[in-house]
Amino acid sequence: MHEVSDKTKAIRPLQQACRALIAFGLLCFATMAGAERIKDIATVEGVRSNQIVGYGLVVGLDGTGDKAPFTDQTFRNMMNRFGISIPTGTDPKLKNVAAVSVHADLPAFSKPGQRIDITVSSVGNAKSLRGGSLLMTSLKGADGKTYAVAQGNLVVGGFGAGGADGSSITVNVPSVGRIPNGATVERAVPSGFGHGDTLTLNLSSPDFTTAKRVQDRINDLLGPGLAQAMDAASIRVMAPREASQRVGFLSILENLEVEPGQEAAKVVINSRTGTIVVGQNVKVLPAAVTHGNLTVTITEDFGVSQPNALAGGDTVVVPQTDVNVEQQPSHMFKFGPAATLNEIVRAVNQVGAAPGDVMAVLEALKQAGALKAELIVI
Repeated sequence: MHEVSDKTKAIRPLQQACRALIAFGLLCFATMAGAERIKDIATVEGVRSNQIVGYGLVVGLDGTGDKAPFTDQTFRNMMNRFGISIPTGTDPKLKNVAAVSVHADLPAFSKPGQRIDITVSSVGNAKSLRGGSLLMTSLKGADGKTYAVAQGNLVVGGFGAGGADGSSITVNVPSVGRIPNGATVERAVPSGFGHGDTLTLNLSSPDFTTAKRVQDRINDLLGPGLAQAMDAASIRVMAPREASQRVGFLSILENLEVEPGQEAAKVVINSRTGTIVVGQNVKVLPAAVTHGNLTVTITEDFGVSQPNALAGGDTVVVPQTDVNVEQQPSHMFKFGPAATLNEIVRAVNQVGAAPGDVMAVLEALKQAGALKAELIVI
């Protein structure tokens, strides 16, 4: 029989430990119902998408192209590359061509040969891109390098129609379209995922309590000291260097379930739409609130002033303005104390004000120190 090498003897305990770790992790997943997975509340530092953009031509339009000078210049340059020279001063009368910008998000770990979706938008005065085809366009990153090449037939959700008298109708936006799988990746973006001895998890919503709970959850599974919360947003975790082991290691981490900390007390007011959102932890101290409506009505009629017979005057129209001010009687309500969201909603409904008036009441409560929450107006 062949003797087992020392290296093999060293690997077997590590494999057994990994199997035990995975089994323990799966057991932990089943015991924390109702919590959120780490992959839903955090991202891995360095694992991100990248924006790429390009400029090209859409051809084959049904007379809805643009008449911009840069479109004519781009068309001439393209024809020159194909060995066709357009004489100077000749108007090609481009009705079926439009200059467009092409942009896309290059997902993390995209490899050459994979395909991604692209969005095509008119940069001139083209009326519609419906029925057009994008010619080969290079998509470049912020470093000026080409990462993908796009080409294909557009899918446009909008359309427009017009009449001879100038009337027209437009549905959605016909000057923007998409090409599913319209670009082929030509270059991979370098990633630092496989470098170093640690991985950093960044919380989507920074919170010290959540960071502490993520740290404790990982240390309870892997051992003390392997995870360290750096601040309210980042948790640094010791990780294996070998790529396949790092992938399996992160697969276990991102499926761990953690109960996030509760958000800070906030009241968000959208002054444009009248939307008011009250957070869960908002509290109101006792306060007396009165609310009344002041209505000002202005009506304007026109009367006729006619002179008497043989008076020698002219008949004129005289405006008659009537201003009426009416203030509705109101009562003073006791607002608070309210410790739950239901109590706050009940108190607001008791005031009986419109959303715009409720905004004023909440702002006054904040100024009086009775509203224990951050008031955010957007």
